[in-house]
Amino acid sequence: MNDSTSNNALFARNVARKIFLEDWPLKVFALVITLGLWLGVTVISKGKEATDRFTVPLNFRLSDNAAVTEAAVQSVELRIRGREDLVEQIRRNDLTVYVDLTELAPGERTLTLTPDNVSVPLPDGVKVIDLQPSRIAVTIEAIEEREVTVKPVTSDTLPAGFELYGEPLAVPGRIKVRGPSSLMTGVDELLTERISLNGWRENFTARQVPVFAANGKVTIYNTVVDVEFRVGEKRVERTLNVTSGTGRSATVTLFGPRSAIAKLKPVDLRLDISKNDQGEDTPLVTLPVEFRDSVEIKRSRLN
Repeated sequence: MNDSTSNNALFARNVARKIFLEDWPLKVFALVITLGLWLGVTVISKGKEATDRFTVPLNFRLSDNAAVTEAAVQSVELRIRGREDLVEQIRRNDLTVYVDLTELAPGERTLTLTPDNVSVPLPDGVKVIDLQPSRIAVTIEAIEEREVTVKPVTSDTLPAGFELYGEPLAVPGRIKVRGPSSLMTGVDELLTERISLNGWRENFTARQVPVFAANGKVTIYNTVVDVEFRVGEKRVERTLNVTSGTGRSATVTLFGPRSAIAKLKPVDLRLDISKNDQGEDTPLVTLPVEFRDSVEIKRSRLN
């Protein structure tokens, strides 16, 4: 058993000596040749150029007070050249052609696109060599900004016997909008999403109602509003003949909720006589305190 182990160890040492110590100059030379070949192939591979074509979107850079409202094309064919390994890594979705228009005045313009006057995010070692089409027509417009009124829009109807008291009130009632001058021409109000009146018998507020412009291409700075509604019993007119403490009488027309109007009697109203600026007698009618918020005096005249 010991002789066998000793023979195995001796064999291993002989093998190791042949591998690492014998003919080592030749082996070093072979290693140098191998490394040289590997480096040569790598350098040649990295130094090899390739070209490719991509259809990519155009992006116009403008000042804050201008916008492109018309463009003959929205994308261009881009031809690039560079190291083959870099070109192969480029994907169309990563590319955009940026065109700087910040120095151009509003109006109809024809742009000439060249590798020198566009910007494309490419890795070092890759460049743009051609763009097609190389000339495109665009329209640049000045941006306008102003406040416009918000108009609440309703749907359905209130229950029978009820009505809206006055117009719905949007809060805020005016909102700033911004857009190209040609698009802003017809924007004089913003509309709310339809607000249902179904089932309401008392005052209510519709919260966070979206607003929009008839022309959806303008920018709305505040896209939601609250809308306040005053709802109450349907109002009617009623005429009473009221007598003052001095015996003078006046015809008084009242306007208010039907049930409240029905409760009022001539004796509930106070009639005083005053002089106007021309020295003429004028009726001054006063309602009971509990009716002053709901009933109004539409007309009054002395008999």
